[in-house]
Order: sequence, then structure tokens, then C-alpha cells
Amino acid sequence: MKLGVLQFFSWPGRHGRLEDVYARALERIEIMDRGGFDAVWLAEHHFTTFSVCPSVHMLGVLAAARTRRLRIGTAVSLAALYHPLRLAEEVALLDMLSGGRVSWGAGRGFARAEFAAFGVPPEESADRFREAVEIVLKAWTGDRLTFQGRHFSFDNVEVLPKPLQQPHPPVWMAATSEGAIDWAASRGFSILMDPHASLRELGDKRRRYTAKLAEAGFSDQGRDVPMARLLALASTRAEAAEVARRGAQWLVDAYAGPQHAHRKSMQMARTYDGKDPAQHYVDSVILHGTPDSVVEQIAALQEEIGLNYLMCAPLSRETFRLLADQVAPRL
Repeated sequence: MKLGVLQFFSWPGRHGRLEDVYARALERIEIMDRGGFDAVWLAEHHFTTFSVCPSVHMLGVLAAARTRRLRIGTAVSLAALYHPLRLAEEVALLDMLSGGRVSWGAGRGFARAEFAAFGVPPEESADRFREAVEIVLKAWTGDRLTFQGRHFSFDNVEVLPKPLQQPHPPVWMAATSEGAIDWAASRGFSILMDPHASLRELGDKRRRYTAKLAEAGFSDQGRDVPMARLLALASTRAEAAEVARRGAQWLVDAYAGPQHAHRKSMQMARTYDGKDPAQHYVDSVILHGTPDSVVEQIAALQEEIGLNYLMCAPLSRETFRLLADQVAPRL
């Protein structure tokens, strides 16, 4: 079982200094490096206090400088929002400066505010994302890049540096929808699985991915499939449930609160099993309990859906402490 942390840079209510948010995150990353963690996965978001990290590549350089063995993951580089040559250069540079420790996760994104501000029509975002991924991989593996696409065209461009890892860093595609899972599987890409799916949905998506890989002539044997899970730990189950409830409400408000013009479309995109959205997260999405009970839950997921790489998103400082001290050594 590999263990990583999905690191957000949340600034709830704008309380405290923003620089302290980064300082605490970097302290966590140093603890991960000394402990049994495989990677930190840095979450990219724009124009929101939900996570104030507009450049996972810039933050990744600082994380690499503060660590020695921890892999630096992007979860994700929002590829549809980048010029693909700049994206190829930045990730390759991060891989070079980190000593070949990059795990590259790429995604399309979902926030209409991000698409609008960066001038990306939402209806083009999936196509731009897939074209950008193709360009990045070609830029990393060829001496010179010639490409003719719908959105980008290049002729005989030498993209430098090349990644230190050859032929390129390990690559994952964020895949939430069935269409995204099917596309990634058809290309033989490994996937990152999202933190918002219920445990039942997670199993269904994992099985679909395996089936679609086989249809395309690929296998999932030996393939790391990080599954992101929100996590709440405490000394008692009741305390952990309360942490989970607070985290769930914060999450729902951050993604679909009244500050978002697109909140109705986001709320309608999920049914939440007919429950209040925050309660749905507590009941069906968040792993919560004492360290012992959560280890048991993780073992069950290993058996039931083939979980082999857990990407935790801790919902409190105490959760991270217990994760590092009592859960990580047992996985």
C-alpha cells in the first residue's frame, strides 16, 4: 500500500495570515519526507480561498528543496488552462530540480470561473486538455516537436529541459466522469480517482477502468491507482465524526456556496443520494474514525476494490498528526 497526501492550501474565512498557510503545509511536507509517505500531491486552484495554490509547479520546487526522498505529485496540473509548451517546460524543470521525483497528474478542471478568466470556453476544455497532454508527452520524448492540432500548432521546436526521469515522469490523468475514465483507459494512462465519489461510486469506477483498459489491450497489473479520500481522525469515533461533519460543510460551501455563480449547476450535478450534501459526505465519502478503525476501513477497501495507493486529504491538524504517527506506519 502506497500512501500520499493530497495537500490543499485552504484559507477558510481568510483567518490568520496567508503566509502561515504555506508555512504549515511545508512543515507537513517535511514530516511526510521523514515518515512512510510516498508522495505529496499538490492541488492547483485559482481565484478561491478553498486552496490558494495557483502554481503547483512553483510550490513543488520549494517542496523539493525541503525534502530528500518524497515524490512531488501534481493533483493536478490544470492542463486545459496552460500553453502546453510552457507546461512541458515547467514540469520538466521541476523534475530536474527535484532529482527526478515528479509524479505528474494532469486534469481538465471543472470551475467555470477558471475557464472564463483564462479565456477557455468550457465546451472546448476537454479537447484542449487532451491536446495539451499529447503535446507535453511529445515535447518530453522527442528531440524536436512538430505538431498540428485543433488548438495548437508547432514546427520543429526544441523544448528544454527534458525531464530527468526517462522517457518521462510517471503520468496520471484525473478521471471522474465515465467519459474521462474511458478516454484514459483507451490510451493506457493510469488515473487519479477523485475525493468526492462515494465509496460505492469509487468501486464502480475502479471496475470500469479495469474493464476499459482490458478492452483497449492494456492491463492494470502493477499499476498504481491513487484514490483520493477525505480523512478525519480523532481519539474517539464521535470526535472523528464531528471533524468529518465540519469538513464536509466547509467543502460543500467552498465548492457550491452562495459565492459561486455556478452553484446551481454544481449542486444539480450530484444527487447526494437524496441527503443533505454535507451528511452525504459524512456517510458515504469521508473515511473517519479512530486510527484503528480507519486502518480497518482501508484494509476493507484493499480487499473490496483493489485499493493500492491511498491519497489522503486530512480535514484537521489532529488528523494529520494521527495519520503520520499511527496510521502511516501500519500501511
